[in-house]
Amino acid sequence: MRILVVFMLLLTPAIVLADPPSTPLTSFTTAKKKARSEVYPDHRITLYCGCAYSHSTSASGGVIDATACGYEVRVDATRGGRLEWEHIMPAFEFGQLRSCWKAGHLDCVKSDGTPFKGRKCCTKSGVDPEFRKMEADLHNLAPSVGELNADRSKHPYGMVPGEPREYGACDFEVGGSPKIAEPMESILGDVARVWLYMSEAYNVRLSREERAMFKAWHEADPVDAFEVLRDQRIEAIQGNANPWVRP
Repeated sequence: MRILVVFMLLLTPAIVLADPPSTPLTSFTTAKKKARSEVYPDHRITLYCGCAYSHSTSASGGVIDATACGYEVRVDATRGGRLEWEHIMPAFEFGQLRSCWKAGHLDCVKSDGTPFKGRKCCTKSGVDPEFRKMEADLHNLAPSVGELNADRSKHPYGMVPGEPREYGACDFEVGGSPKIAEPMESILGDVARVWLYMSEAYNVRLSREERAMFKAWHEADPVDAFEVLRDQRIEAIQGNANPWVRP
């Protein structure tokens, strides 16, 4: 029996868990600059819709070109024309259980004495260095149309019933109750591999249903050439790879 057990263990593939960055970036601002100049310098395509964008000197760093991707503004033309950097796993998911998010901190007080909490408190210098590292993890950042970033908000991913189209030809939906966001089929694996990475690297709990869905998306949409290149560039900056992209 002992020999059989050992043999079965040898046949069982090892589970490779993601490690957090060995040389993490310490601010979201720095991460956005690195993403723009070192991760996506020659791949100026948004995660949602696949819209091209050009660099600008604005704070967001880019202007959306909707002519080829077919994106149409739903409500907010200003953010619809602006590139923003999306947290594929929303900051809410990895921040909601941290004390600075839930309860605030002694240093999180406005000039009039009013305390504050949430993401604004967690990102304040000296309050929660670990949250700042998580927020700045390049594996979790991707360029996005600003309006879609806003509409997605902190909603989790899933399959929206009926797939209502509110952004022209852009295959991106937000709907259901509670609300969920559904990305286009060609990036299901991309977003799934990021969620699985973030869950493992930072011990962010996923439900059994979420993990099963992301693993199914991972299988349905295999890793592509740019994902590999993106992963290599990120590893060169922050010292870790995503094992779901490069086992």
